[in-house]
Amino acid sequence: MNKWNVSVRGIVEYVYRSGSIETSFQAPSLFMEGTKAHQAVQATYTDKDEKEVHLETDVMLKDCLLKIEGRCDGILHRDDMVTIDEIKSTSRSLEFFTEETTSPVHWAQAKMYAYMYAKQHELLAINVQLTYIRRNKKEKKHFLQSFQITELEQFFKMVIEKYTPYVQFHQHHQKEKNESSKKLSFPFQTYREGQRKLSGAVYKTIHEHQNLFALAPTGIGKTISTVFPSVKAIGEQHIDRIFYLTAKTITRTTAEDTFSLLKSHGLTFKTVTITAKDKACLKDETRCQKDYCEFANGYYDRINDAVLDILQHEDIITREVIESYSMKHKVCPFEFSLDLTNNADAIICDYNYIFDPRVSLKRVTDDNRKKSVLLVDEAHNLVDRGREMYSSTIEKSMFLELKRAFKGNHDALYQTVNQINQFFIQIRKSSSASEFTLSKLDTDFVKALESFASVAEEEIQSPWMQENRELLLDAYWNVQAFLKTATLYDERYVTYIEIQKNEVRMKILCLDPSLSLQKMGKGFRSKIFFSATLSPQSYYQKMIGAKSCDYTIDIPSPFRKEQTEVIIYPISTRYQHRDKTTVQIGTIIKKEIELSSGNILLFFPSYHYMNQIIENIELDGNQFTVLRQDTNMTEDKREEFISHFDVHHTKRVIAFAVLGGVFSEGIDLMGDKLNHVMICGVGLPQVGFERNIMKDYFQSIGRDGYLYSYVFLGINKVLQAGGRLIRSEEDYGRITLIDDRYLTPLYQSLLPHEWKHFIVANE
Repeated sequence: MNKWNVSVRGIVEYVYRSGSIETSFQAPSLFMEGTKAHQAVQATYTDKDEKEVHLETDVMLKDCLLKIEGRCDGILHRDDMVTIDEIKSTSRSLEFFTEETTSPVHWAQAKMYAYMYAKQHELLAINVQLTYIRRNKKEKKHFLQSFQITELEQFFKMVIEKYTPYVQFHQHHQKEKNESSKKLSFPFQTYREGQRKLSGAVYKTIHEHQNLFALAPTGIGKTISTVFPSVKAIGEQHIDRIFYLTAKTITRTTAEDTFSLLKSHGLTFKTVTITAKDKACLKDETRCQKDYCEFANGYYDRINDAVLDILQHEDIITREVIESYSMKHKVCPFEFSLDLTNNADAIICDYNYIFDPRVSLKRVTDDNRKKSVLLVDEAHNLVDRGREMYSSTIEKSMFLELKRAFKGNHDALYQTVNQINQFFIQIRKSSSASEFTLSKLDTDFVKALESFASVAEEEIQSPWMQENRELLLDAYWNVQAFLKTATLYDERYVTYIEIQKNEVRMKILCLDPSLSLQKMGKGFRSKIFFSATLSPQSYYQKMIGAKSCDYTIDIPSPFRKEQTEVIIYPISTRYQHRDKTTVQIGTIIKKEIELSSGNILLFFPSYHYMNQIIENIELDGNQFTVLRQDTNMTEDKREEFISHFDVHHTKRVIAFAVLGGVFSEGIDLMGDKLNHVMICGVGLPQVGFERNIMKDYFQSIGRDGYLYSYVFLGINKVLQAGGRLIRSEEDYGRITLIDDRYLTPLYQSLLPHEWKHFIVANE
């Protein structure tokens, strides 16, 4: 007998949720405040009353046992009458709540509990009470209804009837998914060198509830080597779901293509790709308001039909597929994609949907985690991305603007933002330095931010606020992000202050993201971190938060050393020498272009340096197609850039790009599309105050601060850029490294084995 577990809240939200998407306050801090509000109501119960009571019931469907369970807030016993008390906390004024404005979902949840309790205790009648309590206040408001057991039984059957098609679809799909996963064969006739080893390591890791750090070189097919064994683990009932995490759009496409390949070989699987809200939005502006966006207006009235429609007709649910169904059903594509994650067997998304506490998927419960594997692609990116996720910045100018907006309009808001603005003014007056750090956060400053957030929550719904609503919302979410980050503050953090004229910028700077990454990834069955440049492995293991029991694997490159010709020019590209060597390097580049016969991709450590070099090189536009990476290129411009490498173009391509940019990793230019990669410099990040803070921190805890803050990040960019050249066993090409540091013992130890058969060239 198949079983399907669902919470009371889950089933009634599916059946009864309605209305529109609204930009509203759902901050993490509200959960704790809501808990306190519940406890405040429960504290008024008598000794006879019960609180937090677990209730459950079973329902037989055609081929499935439906188990419904939940925790009832309160069961009150008064004068031989039982009352189910459902408590809801709110930041709204209680005047908003009337018999007409109470939520149908709230009533449905309470009535489900009432039926379950009445049936269990053989009651003929029972009361249902909704209790609304205003957060941070003592105000309460009650709504009471009485029901006969026959009424509740009829209501219960109606809920089950509306929920049944959803369960039946999933039961059928689960059966097909498990059977097809178990039968699935590797989609190629043979394994490439290294593929079987990586696939076996991934399956073993999942089977044994462990984590894996895999240095897996370009060319072995990392995506299929991690996805295939994960699918097989689903077939063997080890896991239920795969999260494929990426840092870049192009690697998401590779993951989608891999699942499509497995589908063509018999796999029945639902794969959903989450696209960032601003990119997914179908409107000119991303404003989730029903009076502006027709896709937000009435979203919850249409979403159930949209979900069933897309699941019944699609398997690989990409951004384009979601957009098509969003137009058909007139639902927000971003929220649609999030709702689909409840039904997906594989979710392809950015790192932040798992690791960033401010935007992580709240739908991923602890039970979901236990039955899921994380496949973290290009995992070397997770270190700096982690620092971004666990850092937060707040600026004086935001509060000055709020102060001006609220002056004379709202005294409470004006007082809170004025207090915050005064903190910033005091910081600016107290230091003559433009950049400095503090070892801790000012607790009074944090309290002032909390006060602002509390007042903003109360006043956002006020009619007079409409003119400044977006301004207040932006500030509120910025403050909430800052406060959330402040809860993580420990010895791995500093407070970084930057002053520019009248602007004061305060940043909670995460120096070491390892502990937070470890905590946010906690609970998953297994985590697989893999990259072609996860080297040195000890560095990435420490920075990502590995445990001593975690597995590691280092797979040799499948390519022969003869496929790559490596040339090193020992010329200084250090910042202080660049003016003197610019002409010399330009000469080297022109010489290398003349020696090559195909397309060339040149990489530089910065846009400024790239443009400086280009000025010293004259290339004939009749002979070459010359491309240059620009800042903030759109996706269309990026695709146009790559399209010039097509082998059918008559002119050679000479393309200039930056290390660490969109063209230095994640792109495949097979065969004669790319014949030569030139890398100018060693990729070191620009020396600066913030980067030096990191260096000093790592030095203070016994690690080499310069390596951890500069060298390892730089060499990773170099390896990624060089990895664009040889993508298959048939590729041949030339790598030119321009910098004398490549000949030092340190950099020699960091170069991959296949690059160490180099020639030292003279100008």
